[in-house]
Amino acid sequence: MHLRFTDQELATLVEMVCLAANVSSWNQKPGADERVSAYEDLENKVLEKAKHAGLGEVIEFDEEKQQHRVTAEFQDSAFFQECYDEFRNESFWEELVIRLADRDLARVIGLPAWQKLTEEERRAQTQDSEKRYWEEFTKNGIDRLAVIFPPPEG
Repeated sequence: MHLRFTDQELATLVEMVCLAANVSSWNQKPGADERVSAYEDLENKVLEKAKHAGLGEVIEFDEEKQQHRVTAEFQDSAFFQECYDEFRNESFWEELVIRLADRDLARVIGLPAWQKLTEEERRAQTQDSEKRYWEEFTKNGIDRLAVIFPPPEG
């Protein structure tokens, strides 16, 4: 298969494969290594071709890993990095809100009852709690979040 890209399309493709490889690298599930490697291999292949097609100033070869990568300077200002950072940030806050709301619900109805609920049923019962947490974290970040250790743990 042969594909033809404009310079801008090629630059966008480079960013897309870098973004996909970055996201896939977070997958720690058993058996994911092979699929993560497939993303990394495709990223390397696209970067190598892009380097020879005119993007050599933003792509370098990592001797240690024996793979192509975008330069740190390019990555720092690239849109894909902005997307990746925003995704990680939003995922953190969403996961924190959901986990805290779920914990609160489990405390109220008991763990056995909570475990019997579907995800949809949990979300329906935690809407108000999630909204309260979102408002808190939007206003104060984690400034007012505290971990209280049980007495024996100090």
